[in-house]
Amino acid sequence: MALSEIEKLKRINAALMEQVERSMDQQGNAFSLFQTAIGLEKQVRERTDELALALRRLEDTNQALNAAKEAAEEANISKTRFLAAASHDVLQPLNAASLSISTLADLQTTEEGKSLARQVEKSLATMDELLKTLLDISKLDSGVMKPDVRDVSLKALLEGLRTDFEPIAAERGLNLRFRQSDHFVASDRTMLRRILQNIISNAINYTPEGSVLVGARERGSHLRIEIIDTGIGIPEDSIEAVFEEFYRGAQPNSVKRAYRGGLGLGLSIVQRMVAALGHELSVSSEPGRGTKFALQLPISNPAIAFQIRDGSSNLQQPVNALYGAHVLLIENDPAVVQAMTSLLERWQCSVRIAYSYEDVRKLLSNRDWQPDIVLADQHLDNDELGTQIASDIRRHLGADVPAVIITADADDELAENVRALGLELMHKPLKPAELRALMANLLSRKRNRATNYGMY
Repeated sequence: MALSEIEKLKRINAALMEQVERSMDQQGNAFSLFQTAIGLEKQVRERTDELALALRRLEDTNQALNAAKEAAEEANISKTRFLAAASHDVLQPLNAASLSISTLADLQTTEEGKSLARQVEKSLATMDELLKTLLDISKLDSGVMKPDVRDVSLKALLEGLRTDFEPIAAERGLNLRFRQSDHFVASDRTMLRRILQNIISNAINYTPEGSVLVGARERGSHLRIEIIDTGIGIPEDSIEAVFEEFYRGAQPNSVKRAYRGGLGLGLSIVQRMVAALGHELSVSSEPGRGTKFALQLPISNPAIAFQIRDGSSNLQQPVNALYGAHVLLIENDPAVVQAMTSLLERWQCSVRIAYSYEDVRKLLSNRDWQPDIVLADQHLDNDELGTQIASDIRRHLGADVPAVIITADADDELAENVRALGLELMHKPLKPAELRALMANLLSRKRNRATNYGMY
C-alpha cells in the first residue's frame, strides 16, 4: 500500500516537472522572440539611418552636379564671348593686312612679286577661315548660334559655290561639275553654304586626280544634295573619325603635295551645323575609288519662296563701275583707314574719311560733296554704331543712300538689324573683289532708280 502511494507521488511529481519544463520552454521561446524583435528593430533603425545618409549624400551630389553643370555652361558662354572679342581684335589688323596686300598685289610688276603677294593672300585667307571656324564651333557647342531657317534658292547657292571652286579645281587639274536645281529648300542659308563649302573643299583636297560632282535629287518632300569625288576614299573604320576635330587621316604623297594647310576642322563644323539644322548627312566611301557625301533636307514651297540674293562675290559689273563714285568711309582704325583709302583710290573713287559722327556731320554740311555710298565700321569709338550713323545720314539727305556695314561681329541679331534697316553687311577681313562687286552693284541699282525717275 505504501509502495503504491509512493509510486503515485512519483508520477504526480513527474507530471508536475514536465508541466514546469513546458512552461519554461514557452517562456524561453517568448523571451527569444522578444530578443529577436529587439534585434530586428535595431537593424531596421540602422538601415533607415544608412538610407537617410545615402539620400543626403545623393542630394549633395546632385547639387554639386547642378552647380558643376551651371559652371560649365557659364564657362562655355564665357569662352564664346572671349573668342568673339578676341576674334574681333585679331580680325581688325587682319582686315587691314588683307586690304593692303590686295593693293600691293596690284602694284607688282614681276612674276616673283605677284607670286609672293598671292602666297601672303592665301595665308591671310587661311588664318581668317581658321578664326571663323573656331568661333563657330564654340558658338554651336554653347548653343549661342541659332539657325535662321528660311526658303533658300539652291540654284543661287550652288552657282556661288561653283564660281568659288572652279578656279581651284582647274588649278589642280580636276573636273568639277555642278548639276543645278531650281528647288528652294528650308534651311539657314549661311550655315547651308558653309556645310557644302566645307564638304566640296574636302572633296577637292583629297582627290589627286579625276573629278568632283555636286548635284541634287528630289526624294519625295526632301532634296538630297550629293558631293561625289574620285579621290583616295575613306576606310570604313575611319568614317566616324573624319568628323573629329583635327583628324586628317592617312594621305598619299599626291595629296600631301596638293593639299597645303588646313587643320581638319571642316567636317567637324559640318557635323555640328547639320545637327543644329536637323538635316541628315550620310557618308559612303571605297578606299582608292572615292567618297560620296549625301545631305538630305526639306524642300520648301516654291509658291511662297522668295529669291535670296546670292553672295556678293557673284555680282558682275563693268570694270569702271566705281569711277568717280563719292565714298564716305567711316572707320576709327588708322591702319584700316590707310589701307581702305589706298584701295578705293585705286578704284578711282573720291574718298572722304570720318572717324566719328561729329566728322560725318561736318562732311555732310559741304553741299559740293555728297556721298554716293557709305562704308561704315559697326563699332566705333565712344560706343557709336555704324548702323545708327548710316540711318542718320539717310534721314539727313532724305534719300536711301547705299550703305555697307563692315564688322567682325558674327552676331545673328546684328545681321537681322542690318537687313531690317535696308543696309548691306560684310564681315572682316574684307575680300576686295567682293567689296568692289557689291559697291558696283549698289551704285548701279542707285543709278537705275535715278534714271527711272528722270534724275539723269
